Amino acid sequence: QVHLVESGGGLVQAGGSLRLSCAASGRISSINVMRWYRQAPGKLRELVAVITSGGSTNYIDSVKGRFTISRDNAKNTLYLQMNSLKPEDTAVYYCYAQTGRPFVEDYWGQGTQVTVSS
Repeated sequence: QVHLVESGGGLVQAGGSLRLSCAASGRISSINVMRWYRQAPGKLRELVAVITSGGSTNYIDSVKGRFTISRDNAKNTLYLQMNSLKPEDTAVYYCYAQTGRPFVEDYWGQGTQVTVSS
């Protein structure tokens, strides 16, 4: 089992910054990939950023150059640094982890609300 707890959301003005954190516990060593997703009201949940166990990262086009995903293995924590925030970034942000073989499993955090005012 892997347990994920997000924090760091809040209300910020457009152009501001926030850093989301996702603290992982449990079978940490089995985690292969970690991701941030977001879900805006009335929309489907979308993938925002990915980081692999090897440190490779990828982002959706709308956040490239503004968001940075990182992980601190010593603290078992995943981060999402969000700069130059826009009202369209408003959503609930979810942390996701997937364990590797032989037991591939998906885990989600409870979500943290990010609201960007114009």
